[in-house]
Amino acid sequence: MRFNTTIRKLHLWLGISSGLLVFVIAITGCLYAFQEEILNATQPFRFVESQNKPYLPPSKLQAIAQHELPDKLLHSIKFNVEGKAAEAIFYHYEPTYYYTIYLNPYNGDVLKVNDNEAGFFRFVLNGHFFLWLPPQIGQPLVASVTLVFVVLLITGLILWFPRELFVLKQSVLFVWRKNTHWRRKNFDLHNVLGYYAGFFALIIALTGLIWGFQWFANGVYKSAGGEKSLTYYDPGSRRISSGTKSLESSPIDSIWIRIQHEYPGAKSIEVHPPESDSSSIAANANIESDTYWKIDYRYFNQYTLEEISVNHIYGRFQEANVADKMMRMNYDIHVGAIGGLAGKVFVFLIGLVVASLPITGFIIWWGKRKKNKPGNK
Repeated sequence: MRFNTTIRKLHLWLGISSGLLVFVIAITGCLYAFQEEILNATQPFRFVESQNKPYLPPSKLQAIAQHELPDKLLHSIKFNVEGKAAEAIFYHYEPTYYYTIYLNPYNGDVLKVNDNEAGFFRFVLNGHFFLWLPPQIGQPLVASVTLVFVVLLITGLILWFPRELFVLKQSVLFVWRKNTHWRRKNFDLHNVLGYYAGFFALIIALTGLIWGFQWFANGVYKSAGGEKSLTYYDPGSRRISSGTKSLESSPIDSIWIRIQHEYPGAKSIEVHPPESDSSSIAANANIESDTYWKIDYRYFNQYTLEEISVNHIYGRFQEANVADKMMRMNYDIHVGAIGGLAGKVFVFLIGLVVASLPITGFIIWWGKRKKNKPGNK
């Protein structure tokens, strides 16, 4: 009895203290769920008319893109499936900026210079990641709230577990009659929906914690048998001798051609020009259009074009073990993309249930609080 009372109080006060933040994180996640599909439907510059001619090489698109943003660092050139625009991606952390220049891959025409730090979905994502606070404050706060939410889910499931078989039906079904009081309906919405969504909400929350806390990510990875680093790093390039130039006049074009030949069915190919004289040329190919976990990440010496191996999880997919693949899947699981469009819809619905739990839970608490006041029966 004491254990159940302790769990009930823990669930109550953690819920009251974090409910509003849980609601914001959940509802922004719902709003962001179909951002790719919505942007594809509302931004025609993402698409081009297919032509019976080859794409321009990345060096040509690089020159065009850098002319548009001469004072920004070009992160990569991305080629998509036929009918979609190429993307020149400019990204930097400090100072922070994130632009995508959409280009016609056949003739290099600039279709749109898009500031990815602006717009509705960036606002939503900043709420989901940082609660619209400075990242150094918002990120650990969101991670902490997510950890609290995991505790809420576990305590909620403990409280849900029926002590008697005759109440099992009311714990898993909405047993509503014509005269059922609205407070009972609210209790069932919290109890029954929380039960059905609980397991899946726990998975979503745990995948969020992998981003939120490095110690949690490392613990999960090592427990699953992981042996590599979870931190991305550039393996770098070494000159053969002082003053040595690349063996090719345009090394990124050579790497792009090589990746095209090795991945003829790729849905996207991305080439990263070296950021300095000591950087490698990074390239990746994705055989799927809606997920990221099967991407093959490759690295090449910018002078010799020899491939360089890495000891982090962002390497060749065929060299990834179970733990590596599990960590690579984290984003696709979190947003539901691992299950295609149906998976996204499912995660969206789970998010709506999660957003409703603080509301229905608060109503339950407020109703009991009023009932327990002196003079109320």
